[in-house]
Amino acid sequence: MTGGTSGFGLVAARRLLAEPGTRLLLGTRGSPVPDGAGGVPLDLARLDDVRAFAVAVTERLAGARIDALVLNAGLLRPDADGRTPDGFETTFAVNHLAHYLLLRLLVGRLAPGGVVVLTTSGTHDPAERAGLPVPRHADARLLAHPERDVRERPGTAGRRAYTASKLCVVLTARALASSPVALERGIAAVAFCPGQIPGTGLVRDMPLPLRAGWRLLGGPLRALKPGAGRRADAGAALAGIALGGLRPPPCESYAALRGGRVVWKEPSVLARRDDVARRLWEESAALVGLDARAGGRAPATSWSGPLALGDGVTES
Repeated sequence: MTGGTSGFGLVAARRLLAEPGTRLLLGTRGSPVPDGAGGVPLDLARLDDVRAFAVAVTERLAGARIDALVLNAGLLRPDADGRTPDGFETTFAVNHLAHYLLLRLLVGRLAPGGVVVLTTSGTHDPAERAGLPVPRHADARLLAHPERDVRERPGTAGRRAYTASKLCVVLTARALASSPVALERGIAAVAFCPGQIPGTGLVRDMPLPLRAGWRLLGGPLRALKPGAGRRADAGAALAGIALGGLRPPPCESYAALRGGRVVWKEPSVLARRDDVARRLWEESAALVGLDARAGGRAPATSWSGPLALGDGVTES
């Protein structure tokens, strides 16, 4: 699990650990992990860290399978000027690219009937009218290098980088859900929108006044934010999906927490386009140095989605 040491992710992690027989491995940048969990070093802004994390998890599994892969970490920056050591725009790299790579590296370790949960946001959908700039596209090459795209004011560019990265999360979940590996092995892929959950660490990179207001809206000023969700509800929903208690209906992969309950709904119009999902998968693979098809074989010439195994992981 990523993003399990604070916010509603910590609530979810504790719920998972309360389930008898559950073993939880958490990616962490040094934050304390909840009692009973195993911490594994992970900085999502560094793709080499993601690769090392996948290796460490595989070694700790010692042949065991992963029942649930929970990809929950995320951030929102004040601009799109930050770059990771790999040279990619930071929000896109952390929210989408690192999790895409982690999914590709660990998909071969998923148990039959397992589940992959990726945290997204309803802000990816113009119909939600969430107040943030909506995505203009899901072109991975431009999102990774926004200096090649349309120029925007820093604040607008930063917020649009966030909503676009969350669109990529939905597209990745949809691509995996319809792939041969998911269909043949009964693996569920879910993009989960927790709604707006004030008080979490999402805005940790934003200016101080916004961070302070976000904390207050998560506590004493909650009544001033109509529709704001609760960390307890979001954590319970995330854990419920991971544990299999909330299984997606046929042909559904987008779950949203609304009014304290999970509803299965259609994502944005752009998120439902198969050609966009195909292109994003292939472009993301190229950016992280993988074949679009799992296994690292000859270059893909057409879309096939991920195959049965993850790159660098052999079936046993």
